[in-house]
Amino acid sequence: MLCDKCGKNTATTHIKQIINGVVTERDLCSSCAAKEGYGKFSHGSLADMLSSMFGDISYIGPSAETLHCPVCGSTFSDIAETGKVGCAECYKTFYGSLLPYLKRVHGTVKHIGKIPNSAPLAVTPQEETAETLRMELNRLVSEERFEEAAVVRDKIKKLEEKENE
Repeated sequence: MLCDKCGKNTATTHIKQIINGVVTERDLCSSCAAKEGYGKFSHGSLADMLSSMFGDISYIGPSAETLHCPVCGSTFSDIAETGKVGCAECYKTFYGSLLPYLKRVHGTVKHIGKIPNSAPLAVTPQEETAETLRMELNRLVSEERFEEAAVVRDKIKKLEEKENE
């Protein structure tokens, strides 16, 4: 396949862009890709990648500078530089500093986990989430069961208030 830009060399780089829902795909040779800035990819730390996506994650508040994990001795700056938390106690020690970044990266700070394939097929009650309650609310509204929908709406509000705390 030839390069879409120069039409001379063999394409070695495939670029797919989605801008405002419009998908464009191009195949470029290595020299055309380098000219457009696609040839250089940094092999930095996880912290570098996260800071490029979410801004500077290495900011340290005044109390976090001197705070050390009592188990492994890590500081928040160590975590920001490596992108790795030293131990389980670090999550408790640096909770306030880590919380905003965990929410941005994972979307939530509550670990739900997975059910292994070897688990028995027992029915376990699922915890109500905002997403499942919204689906239920939409179903009730479409069925014109407005009184029940109001109860579900109130549950969603309480759940969202609890998550924002």
